Amino acid sequence: MKRKGERIVEGVLAFSALVTVLTTVGIIWVLVSESWGFFAAVPLKDFLFDTEWTPLFAQKRYGILPLLSGTLLTTLIAILTAVPLGIVIAVYLSEYASKKLRNTLKPLLEVLAAVPTVVYGFFALTVVTPFLQSFIPGIGSFNALSAGLVMGIMIIPLISSLSEDALYAVPRSLREASYGMGATRFQTAFKVIVPAASSGIMVSIILGIARAVGETMVVAIAAGQQPNLTFDPRESVETITAYIVQVSLGDVEHGSVEYRTIFAAGITLFIITFLLNNLSFWLRRKFQQKYA
Repeated sequence: MKRKGERIVEGVLAFSALVTVLTTVGIIWVLVSESWGFFAAVPLKDFLFDTEWTPLFAQKRYGILPLLSGTLLTTLIAILTAVPLGIVIAVYLSEYASKKLRNTLKPLLEVLAAVPTVVYGFFALTVVTPFLQSFIPGIGSFNALSAGLVMGIMIIPLISSLSEDALYAVPRSLREASYGMGATRFQTAFKVIVPAASSGIMVSIILGIARAVGETMVVAIAAGQQPNLTFDPRESVETITAYIVQVSLGDVEHGSVEYRTIFAAGITLFIITFLLNNLSFWLRRKFQQKYA
């Protein structure tokens, strides 16, 4: 027979799992039920393919493409900034730094993750944007470039920490075999260790993308709130999350089609993050099988 304490622990764990599942189901239910009224008034075709998003204007248009382009543009800039730096930092901490230096630098790096995102937003607006304006002609006070760069800096700790853990978990025997074949430390790091830890590195990148897609304050402060269908990083853009904040804190009447746009945008964001999470799971399994 199981001890009473074990049954209590099993019950607590089962309850925690149930709460997690019910919370997810509740979120999906709210998004679907509220957005149902929106799509009853706005055709799905217009929502997916219209090139203008002006639900708060006199001439109302409900095309999600401008918000999607702003989200993808800032996310792309962030990932192009964070991935090279994050992986290089992870390789240095895992393969080059001494144990004492690693134990010192890693917590310092992770301090960046504790900085409030609103601070990053004001840093992008008051420091990064004026710096970019000093040598990039035509860049506005609100632009996608500065927001994306600062978002990249913000997610470096996530990518570098997870990648470093994956690199550190590679068996020592692989390193010794590589050195025994005459490989240098650089060759061992990037031709043996990095491929062996590729599943963990890919997962860290996917999670970084999901983090950038869901970021709110940096883009709301630094990128502006102008829904433009553009891929010019010098221009002002609006992301899905920034629009949700704009409407949620505004004077839009509850229950109206304009108010329900935030749920339509929210379910779009949910689908994107859901696909990213499944992609990370698929990539992890694929690379684990490849290097097993």
